Amino acid sequence: MPLKILPDKIKFDYNSKKWQYEFDEIRELRLLKKKKKYLLENGAFIVVTAAAYYCMIFSNLMDLYYIIPALLCYTLIIAARFKNKNEFEYFIFVKDIYRKEIRTKIASEDRVLIGKQIDRYLGLQFERSIGRTA
Repeated sequence: MPLKILPDKIKFDYNSKKWQYEFDEIRELRLLKKKKKYLLENGAFIVVTAAAYYCMIFSNLMDLYYIIPALLCYTLIIAARFKNKNEFEYFIFVKDIYRKEIRTKIASEDRVLIGKQIDRYLGLQFERSIGRTA
């Protein structure tokens, strides 16, 4: 389990990232979801399209010889774009009382487990705050 909730501490150990806080030091702990950006694939698509238009307008290539390489390039770009089914990147975001922020990238298959652990932490923190005010 990457997130260990002890009676007075929270420990996080995921791959090479490690941190530890007291229960009262954490101001915010949550899971962030960020949509992936495909700058390389979009840039390659623009370059192939520009090269195909250049060949179409300014070159003397007969019988549309530039179409086959352009279609092959489009096929490779689309295959690279849709090879990875994960549309989002996930992070654990921690903000403490000292205004220090930590963002740790996690794998999408670990998202559910870490989300449950964060929910458990939030429930314990709520119970602690109720106990202090009562």
